Amino acid sequence: MKRLFTTLSLLLVTTLSMAQVSYTEMVTEAFRSAPSYIAPGSLTPLAGTDKFTSFDGNKVFIHSYTNPHEREVVFSSPNPNHEILSFSKSPDGKMAIYEVYDNGNPRKEIYRHSYTSIYYIACPDGSTIKIDDVRDITFSPDNNHLAMSYNNDIFIYDLTTNEIYNITDDGEWNHTINGTTDWVYEEEYGFTRAYAFSPDGKELAYLKFDESEVPEFEMMRFDGELYNEAYSFKYPKAGDKNSVVTLHVYNLETQETRQIYTGDQTDQYIPRIDYTPAGNLFYYRVNRLQNHFEVIMVERDGTQKKIYEEIDERYVERPNESNITFIDDDRFIVREETSAGWFHLYLHSIEKGRIAPITTGEWEVTSIVGISPNKKTIYYMSTEQSPEERHLYSIGVNGRNKRCLLSTPGYWRVYPSADMNYFAAEHSATNAYPTAAVYDTKGREVCSLMIDAAATTEPKYQRQYAKFTTERGDELTYFLIYPEDFDPAKKYPVLLTQYSGPGSQQIANRWTFDWEETLAHNGYIVACCDGRGTGFRGEEFKKVTYADLGRCEVEDQLSFANYLAKQEFIDSSRIGIYGWSFGGFMALNCALKGDGLFKMAIAVAPVTSWRYYDTIYTEIYNGLPQDNPRGYDDNSPITHAARLSDKTQLLIIHGTADDNVHFQNAMEMCRALNRAGKQYDMMVYPDQNHSMRPHDMTNVRTKMVEYCLENL
Repeated sequence: MKRLFTTLSLLLVTTLSMAQVSYTEMVTEAFRSAPSYIAPGSLTPLAGTDKFTSFDGNKVFIHSYTNPHEREVVFSSPNPNHEILSFSKSPDGKMAIYEVYDNGNPRKEIYRHSYTSIYYIACPDGSTIKIDDVRDITFSPDNNHLAMSYNNDIFIYDLTTNEIYNITDDGEWNHTINGTTDWVYEEEYGFTRAYAFSPDGKELAYLKFDESEVPEFEMMRFDGELYNEAYSFKYPKAGDKNSVVTLHVYNLETQETRQIYTGDQTDQYIPRIDYTPAGNLFYYRVNRLQNHFEVIMVERDGTQKKIYEEIDERYVERPNESNITFIDDDRFIVREETSAGWFHLYLHSIEKGRIAPITTGEWEVTSIVGISPNKKTIYYMSTEQSPEERHLYSIGVNGRNKRCLLSTPGYWRVYPSADMNYFAAEHSATNAYPTAAVYDTKGREVCSLMIDAAATTEPKYQRQYAKFTTERGDELTYFLIYPEDFDPAKKYPVLLTQYSGPGSQQIANRWTFDWEETLAHNGYIVACCDGRGTGFRGEEFKKVTYADLGRCEVEDQLSFANYLAKQEFIDSSRIGIYGWSFGGFMALNCALKGDGLFKMAIAVAPVTSWRYYDTIYTEIYNGLPQDNPRGYDDNSPITHAARLSDKTQLLIIHGTADDNVHFQNAMEMCRALNRAGKQYDMMVYPDQNHSMRPHDMTNVRTKMVEYCLENL
């Protein structure tokens, strides 16, 4: 019966739009029309120079930023079957590490960002040394050692004696990790290497994760085998135990290890360790509720000093390397939100504390690009021209002489050379395909990174931006993508696409392409709105969702859908909504709480209860479930399963090997819908992760296009 209905629906849509185009056809057209260029983000700056490296097969090439299209071979693997994946030189330039794809043996993925791989050391005499199945490998600053992780332990390769040895011996899967991170740190703090050499190369500081008390999550692997196999890993869900993280320092001369005291709390986070330019170890410390952030420096005599502190009654946004940037032995720059309610730069001193603000205004510094070699100028990206745009600025460390270096309207991504004399930059806008070029520190174009021009002058599907005010009085920004032959006298179906997560942004003046543009080609309007809780519009706009994750966000998407329904060119009976991950959580909630407002909803890899998600992400925005049960349960779509209207066609999509948002989320949603007697559709991707990798990224998008054409 369902199959017959699908066929009839498809025939109806075909009548309305005779020239249907598939997702794969649209992808081919989009990338045929767009120009090609050397991607600035793929360049690997060569330390101490104005050059960068690239890879092609078993060769490494060197390019000048001033003449990037010319290249010369600087290294070749002696094995012609090698495909070089990464390459880095020792600080003195005499040795190198290169990673290879070797005869069909690729990287072995662990989680989303972590993997082991095959590495070779290129020695000064032309010989190579193979190191297999290791991760997070790097040279020491004095060129004498390599550090790496193998089977949850740290190994040192002494390049002066050709000896390799382990400095930890208690590493054990699902129990103890040395020098690399556990699942939740990797996912939410975005790093995997949890060790750092001192500037003189004589010490190695590292984190140890004791995850023995972290609950173990098990998911099934199928892999086309006769007997499926369970895969278990440590995953701390909201309110449960985290790893106990401790800080240690190994002395490479005495071969002795000492533990650094990091406070009495064992249930805390240490999301960064490093050394100051003067050689003092420092570490970040964040409490479990994530509303108290400290930077602690360890003096040479072992005493400790708090050099920075940030407290907020709700939360301090997750810290990363960009929070603290050292200028010299004493001064450092802080990128901070809570003082002014917007992310800005402040000059600090180890000895004197805060000296002065560097930037001010109702806009945000989104990142520090770098500091000039003379330590007088800071280069940063900001939203000063518009929350939807990014531009490169320079400013003196004293807060004077601010200049916008890349001012063309749109969205800039900037990647500096190692010596900070040049910037490789990519620019795009909703009405302009991406282009790329090299610029100097005055913002003057030095040379183009373009390989060929676009077949067409501008994208076919452009976003039209506008604002509307909700019934609660909040002004929200949105965009619409219209069909190519849009006629305001006609009525069109519309798909709302959104993510809506804390601090995120979908409304940006940049060119992007995904499956939704296929719908625009097939006669649909695509709409998107960043509601309350999203980022780059100040602290209050973002943090209003604290401890009530999903309430304000859903209210705003429902308001947007109702606003669109009143427009004369919108068919109010054919409004759909889609989202992935947090967006899937939102799509489900909107479909259920919309009470028939949406004709169709697609939720991919949705969180269906924040009780099922990890500690760091969930608790920073929603508090502990022990303290805030209503914040977890009142906004869970599972709680509202019975509200699914018969008018709403619902599709749930999930990969069974999703280690991030577990398949459990989809299963418990299905259980609730089944018990409520509701009908829905489901697409399951065996052994695919949160991104539908490694095999089904195209298949899932094709499915969503077809589902919209059939049901919206």
